[in-house]
Amino acid sequence: MNRRLFAAGLMALTLAACGKGEPEPKVLNFSILATESRQSAEADWQPFLDDMSKALGMPVRPFFGTNYTGLIEAMRFKQTDVGWFTNQSGLEAVRRAEGEVFARSVNPSGVDGYEAVIIVKKGSGLTLEKVLACDRSLDFGMGDAKSTSGTLAPITYLFAPRGVDPNTCFKTVKSANHEANLFAVGNGVLDAATNNTASIERMGMLGTEVANHTLANVDIVWRSPRIPEDPMVWRKDLDPALKKKIADFMFSYGVGDTPDAKRQRAVLARIQTLPFKAADDRHLLTVREMEATGAMLQARSKGDAAAEAAAKAELAKIQKEKAAGEG
Repeated sequence: MNRRLFAAGLMALTLAACGKGEPEPKVLNFSILATESRQSAEADWQPFLDDMSKALGMPVRPFFGTNYTGLIEAMRFKQTDVGWFTNQSGLEAVRRAEGEVFARSVNPSGVDGYEAVIIVKKGSGLTLEKVLACDRSLDFGMGDAKSTSGTLAPITYLFAPRGVDPNTCFKTVKSANHEANLFAVGNGVLDAATNNTASIERMGMLGTEVANHTLANVDIVWRSPRIPEDPMVWRKDLDPALKKKIADFMFSYGVGDTPDAKRQRAVLARIQTLPFKAADDRHLLTVREMEATGAMLQARSKGDAAAEAAAKAELAKIQKEKAAGEG
């Protein structure tokens, strides 16, 4: 064969392959944060993953992580292909792991979104004012560093506007998932902690004696503004044909009046969502706004004019993007 023709043909094949994204994998790895025990998460998620596997015609394997940083890194190094993230961790997956928002969950209560909260032990006498007294007498629980409701929202809406640094405000600050913090406060191990309304509702759904006892022993002393539901993120470089298969499954699952759709909605209820809705990276505008607001307030408290100006510029950019999306 003529060498020039061979080279031209090879280049054409290479360019065609680049346009199609990566070849379809033999197994789809689906990342999930195990906020409780891995066994509990597996029991809740396996029926959904089994149905997804049948629809895609390939095995769908769960990838459980104990924190969002691990799940972000797993997507970054292509150990996972798609996953359920919080808003802040989803933003990090988009920024650092070549992720892309394609769907979002829907609150089963019918009220779209959820709230970050501060909880205290019932009967302790603690109020929000006492929690924020910052006399270093309280043991406080925060969420995962990439948790929207466990860390970002309380800092943005509660601590930063008051110039409060949790690390210097409390006697100790421990990081754990929402369920662990809920049990710790209910049992008096922690004086107060961050949490969210979705996690508290999930605990109520368990209906166990331990869960009911814990919920009966906590009070909410602060609520954030409503936070958008969680995003579903896939790797941007997935084969377009596979993306279509995933989207077709996700947006038809639990939809309709058939007996199978009813069964599917029961499966979705176990993972705390109604049928998924389509979304894109604009879903993250709210968390970006929270992030920039927190940065602006912290810069202002430190007298860092340059950092404050940068945060204001980012806020202006976000507002412009929001206006363009609404137009």
